[in-house]
Amino acid sequence: MKNSLKNFALITSLIVGSFNYAHAKEELLDRVTAIVDSGVVLESEVTDLLASIKLQAKKNNQSLPGESALRIQVMDKLINDNLITQLGERMGIQVSDAQLDQTITNMAKESKLTLAQFRESIISEGLDYEKYRESVRTELISGEVKRNTMRRRIYISPQEVTNLLAVMKEQTNNNVEYHLGHILIQFPSNPTQADMTASKTRADQVIKLLNDGSDFTKIAIASSGDENALSGGDLGWKNINEMPTLFAELIDGEKKGTVVGPIRTGLGFSIVKVLDIRGKQVVEVEEVKARHILIEPSIILSDAKAESLLQGLLNQVEAGEADFAELAKEHSDGPTSVRGGDLGWADPTKYDKAFQDALATMKPGEYHKPFRSSFGWHIIQLEDRRMVDATSQMNENRAYQMLYNRKFGTESARWLSEIRNEAYIEIFEQDTK
Repeated sequence: MKNSLKNFALITSLIVGSFNYAHAKEELLDRVTAIVDSGVVLESEVTDLLASIKLQAKKNNQSLPGESALRIQVMDKLINDNLITQLGERMGIQVSDAQLDQTITNMAKESKLTLAQFRESIISEGLDYEKYRESVRTELISGEVKRNTMRRRIYISPQEVTNLLAVMKEQTNNNVEYHLGHILIQFPSNPTQADMTASKTRADQVIKLLNDGSDFTKIAIASSGDENALSGGDLGWKNINEMPTLFAELIDGEKKGTVVGPIRTGLGFSIVKVLDIRGKQVVEVEEVKARHILIEPSIILSDAKAESLLQGLLNQVEAGEADFAELAKEHSDGPTSVRGGDLGWADPTKYDKAFQDALATMKPGEYHKPFRSSFGWHIIQLEDRRMVDATSQMNENRAYQMLYNRKFGTESARWLSEIRNEAYIEIFEQDTK
């Protein structure tokens, strides 16, 4: 098996080399740098990601670890992405060109740029736009695979929610949020006592470096086994109840700059730094009441035909020739069709990103032209908007989400370790000639 995979890698390299022969004077031949089950990681992918990270670090005036340590982390990410993408293919998860275009358009809007301007900004940074576009597709697939998998692996009981709500009522620090950095000194698979002792020694060394003033981000990129390593171990802002319990007990009440650890977990030794502290950001909650008609594309019904069908239905509604709800009952896919597409009152942030963005542009009584989400093609009728206070149900939802977030990081890392242990992975030495 191993020899046949090596032969496959050699053949792949020869094919790539033959394809690029005419341009050999201008660019290096690509090669397979790792075999990952039925997939491969190419040297060009490593080079592109290294260049992107270095560019981002330069923009942020952030120092990076040495080339060797950075390459190891980049290889780990690309191997993980490859495994998750293969799993996504087996699960039937796909991101169509239309969905990908919609996502990139939304990214451009968030940057207050047109799609053309966003494309030019990517190119001006020295990146290949088509490769960037495919990297976004990979991240979308990876995110969907993780969400689907975690929903099956994470269980939160009603009693856990009730207990957390009781704790939250008693807390005086519930309005404090901590910006955390995390470094994981990971155990190898099936660690021996010697492995665990060695990991503890490394973790102690990292803490000493941090306490002596070393740069947290640089050390995280070089040393962390966590999936956030390449982002400098940034865990973002978290309320004390959103953290893993072991972290919360040590972080609660600490000052900015505090380093805690090493914290022994099932994955290794964690080191956490309080990067910043702020009062909890309080915002009013808006709900929307909307109806939609959903058409799911298929082999028989293309994206273009689905969009055209919805535009025809919208034309009928706007001309006063048909009722939106009746058309939804007749034509809409999905469970809301029997209710005339009625979605009821809901927090729009719970919807698909494309659906959120569409609702954000609408006023009550308006219709939205056909657009693509991860579920298919939609048209929307926005019936009304309202501002609501925090209700007990919303507090329960918040408590549930906190518990989910608390478990997600650890369970995600455990799952990733499992699929890597079960996979055939062979990394080839870097050609230094």
